[in-house]
Amino acid sequence: MQSQEKKMTRVLIIDDDEMFCDMLSDMVKRQGHEATTANSMKEGLTKSRTEECDVVFLDVRLPDGNGLDILPAIRDSASSPEVIIITGAGDPDGAELAIKCGAWDYIEKTSPLKAIVLSLSRSIQYRQEKKTYEQPVVLKRDEIVGNSSKIMACLDLVAQSAASDANVLISGDTGTGKELFARAIHNNSRRAEGNFVVVDCAALPGTLVESILLGHKKGAFTGADQNADGLFKQADNGTVFLDEIGELSLSNQKAFLRVLQEQKFRPVGSREEVKSNFRVVAATNRDLEQMVQEKTFRQDLFFRLKSLEILLPPLKERPEDINDLVNFRLSEICERYGFGRKGIS
Repeated sequence: MQSQEKKMTRVLIIDDDEMFCDMLSDMVKRQGHEATTANSMKEGLTKSRTEECDVVFLDVRLPDGNGLDILPAIRDSASSPEVIIITGAGDPDGAELAIKCGAWDYIEKTSPLKAIVLSLSRSIQYRQEKKTYEQPVVLKRDEIVGNSSKIMACLDLVAQSAASDANVLISGDTGTGKELFARAIHNNSRRAEGNFVVVDCAALPGTLVESILLGHKKGAFTGADQNADGLFKQADNGTVFLDEIGELSLSNQKAFLRVLQEQKFRPVGSREEVKSNFRVVAATNRDLEQMVQEKTFRQDLFFRLKSLEILLPPLKERPEDINDLVNFRLSEICERYGFGRKGIS
């Protein structure tokens, strides 16, 4: 008789701190998963290649080298596990290197246990979705016009983004089509039936930010004559598009970070927290990396937002698309005003 037992998630912990390994192993087992440990790069790499594993906790500082050096080899192993990097406290470069090297997430050893549990559960959920979700055969590109190599490369990233629930950061000059690409990610994802909720970060009124984003209970403030869902709740099972994320104040960035991490929040005037299963796509025409260096944008929020990144090229870098764009806009104008098909000199 065929076994009905559900396959357990296998977690490999690579860290030379045996007490930390034991703590993580206990946590993993309490979550109902299997755990195995390795105390060096060599042992960890061997186990990742010879034993099936779904998630790897990988320390950066190991006795025989830097754990980031073996991250690509672990990702390329037969199991292709998701990797969560373990960084030391006060190591600002560790997080950036972890993301650039293809890690799913990064945590500090001093992080609360619930943050580690959350990172593990999300990586497992992402892995399961990646296995079951079928990428659309034909990408819905709506009003994305052009077939240049640069646009096609961006569309490949749209397809990749649509096949996962990872946060996406879309960067590009004003007018390059950031919202169009965000909508394409949503429309090609399993969340296509849910709401696509636009948050214009540049236009959020300071005194009403919490009410707009988190919602409020009746009587929470003057004029609150009924309960109202915030934008994050409206995006439950859908997508939140954070337009011009670089315009957020530092205080609002902190509030956003908590909501993005926990996907739960307390509406204004409420005593109970509300959950919302939303996916985040953010856009900016600013250099967030430079803003992080200037301390005008939070580094932790920056790395949360750019699990995947799409950099849209300006038109001057894809002149071969100009003809298609002109014809597309001309057809729109003719249709709007009831003209027959027009040509152009």
